[in-house]
Amino acid sequence: MARVTVEDCVLKIPNRFELVMLASQRARDISSGAGLTIDRDNDKNPVVALREIADATIDLDALSNSVIQGLRKHVETDEPVEEGGFGSGDPDILSDLMQTQPEPGGESEAEDDMDGEFEDEPLAEEEGGEPGTDAPPEA
Repeated sequence: MARVTVEDCVLKIPNRFELVMLASQRARDISSGAGLTIDRDNDKNPVVALREIADATIDLDALSNSVIQGLRKHVETDEPVEEGGFGSGDPDILSDLMQTQPEPGGESEAEDDMDGEFEDEPLAEEEGGEPGTDAPPEA
């Protein structure tokens, strides 16, 4: 069996860069278990892929679509689009959020819970220091 050269494949795919992309995709497909269209003859997957391209035993359009699907970052789905745009879902969500918001100027429940948490630590005001500082008062 003669060695496969790129010149054999360039007759089918004139762009060498596209040839590399298609051959590498076909080699990955073979590695993941796709069926072979020619005899392996103890060749590795990239060589088998090039031989399949040179012999035109695979569909190049399907292979090209497979390359495009593999390189896509955003896969299109056939999900229905909600009408109405943002906020058209559950109208009670906004009212639920408004009810859970703390009143302006009032302490929230989280602040009430924090008051008794550090009772064993003296406050800076009780020690005579400046509020918000850790330095002891000057004598």
